[in-house]
Amino acid sequence: MSHRTDGVAAVIALAGTDLGRTEWRAVFQDRVDRFADATGDHQWIHTDPERAKTGPFGAAIAHGYLTLSLIIPMFGELLEIGGVTASVNYGLNRVRFPAPVKVGDRIRLHAVVAETQAVEGGAQLTLDCAVEIENGAKPACVAQAVYRYYR
Repeated sequence: MSHRTDGVAAVIALAGTDLGRTEWRAVFQDRVDRFADATGDHQWIHTDPERAKTGPFGAAIAHGYLTLSLIIPMFGELLEIGGVTASVNYGLNRVRFPAPVKVGDRIRLHAVVAETQAVEGGAQLTLDCAVEIENGAKPACVAQAVYRYYR
């Protein structure tokens, strides 16, 4: 855990904080397959490793939205917020997928608190996220996520 803070005022004080990077985690085919089942997206570039070897990426790749969804548990490794009654994923301001995550790649999250502000009943935190690929020239995902924390 890189950072721990308590309460709405402490969340607001995080503006500009570089939360650092998580540990590396591998993305395996079973996770990709479970995501395909959950979303109904069984496109062969994700779920058919043999066929994907001859495809545009040379291997099966994780869904972009799977990579995006992994920001949530990885963010939990970087920041723990106590002293609030609820935390809500409020949405995303922007998302891009500059590079594919090939099955077996290891990824990690680098997060910076871009801004914070008071909102009715709590605080809003805007987080600049980059999901990095080990030995990758480009990130797998860059996103600006918005979270709300309530008293």
